Amino acid sequence: MNEGLNVIESWNRANAVIFYGKGGELATNRRHEQEMSVLCLRILQAALVYVNTLMIQDLLAEHEWADTLTAAASPPLFWSHVLPYGEVKLNMTSRPPLSSS
Repeated sequence: MNEGLNVIESWNRANAVIFYGKGGELATNRRHEQEMSVLCLRILQAALVYVNTLMIQDLLAEHEWADTLTAAASPPLFWSHVLPYGEVKLNMTSRPPLSSS
């Protein structure tokens, strides 16, 4: 039960970082704007998990980590690498390099 609570608390902290406008609060009473905000948050969450999964896959592909870590021991629910309030430049024509090789 504690593990489940830790996951939820971690997501809540991550949401506070990635959904930072107006202190993470829905700043409107208009239903369609609230829905849009929540849908955008879901997209950000999915993108974060996707990138984290790719990074974990790259790490597990390295021989020295393959025996130490398992996919089950490394859930993609981390966000310590996220730069809050930072500028992100996207190149939509290529995949970002996730490994050093």
